[in-house]
Amino acid sequence: MRVPLIAGNWKMYKTLAEAVAFARALKEAAAGFKGVEAAVCPPFAALAAVAGELKGSSVAVGAQDVFWEAEGAYTGEISPAMLVDAGCSYVIAGHSERRQYFQETDENVNRKVKAALLHGLVPIICVGELLQEREAGITEKVVQSQTGAALAGLKPEQVAGLVIAYEPVWAIGTGRTATEADAQQVIAFIRTLVRDSFGDVAAYGVRIQYGGSVKPENAAGLMSQPDIDGALVGGASLKVDSFAGIIKACG
Repeated sequence: MRVPLIAGNWKMYKTLAEAVAFARALKEAAAGFKGVEAAVCPPFAALAAVAGELKGSSVAVGAQDVFWEAEGAYTGEISPAMLVDAGCSYVIAGHSERRQYFQETDENVNRKVKAALLHGLVPIICVGELLQEREAGITEKVVQSQTGAALAGLKPEQVAGLVIAYEPVWAIGTGRTATEADAQQVIAFIRTLVRDSFGDVAAYGVRIQYGGSVKPENAAGLMSQPDIDGALVGGASLKVDSFAGIIKACG
């Protein structure tokens, strides 16, 4: 049985003090939730402090990005070893904003995924189509290309333990959400891609989230779909009540 993962991507929000206060409040709000796993992904500057605040709680910590080298002369980057040292369990790879604003390529996403796995981090691999790609009827083609590239060279047991987040780009931060049926259709397609390339064990084990304007009001319906294993939450993860509400709706 796959345990749903609700991960909050804070993006470039919250000062150190705000992040610690949020973590303290979330720790209390999420206490006692069963059947669901939760994680928050703060900015780099707050990772260690948030991880310290959440230590011993049911909430894990992830990072929003990672570089693929363990160390070196890469000004401004952060290594997987540094993330582990800061208390991270998860790391997001290939978010659409990284692809759009920082020219993240499928090849680079794959390198980051491999580096994360090498250091014991669980990658949350983001895939999803633009609005014009959906309107052109090529959603599955785009998702297949991104998924295949991100997982290239991995072993079935590695794929079984990671997370894929289907985030239609047109639904991120727009208030528009894919219908439950649409989200299920694409996520079931991703699971089929995994099965075709890595076998039944990988397909059964890999957790596939939905992301894109997830709120407490629509979370339960989305999570009721057979192939949706949680959510990668943006704006609604910035407030304790709404994020805790999503976790509760999915438990």
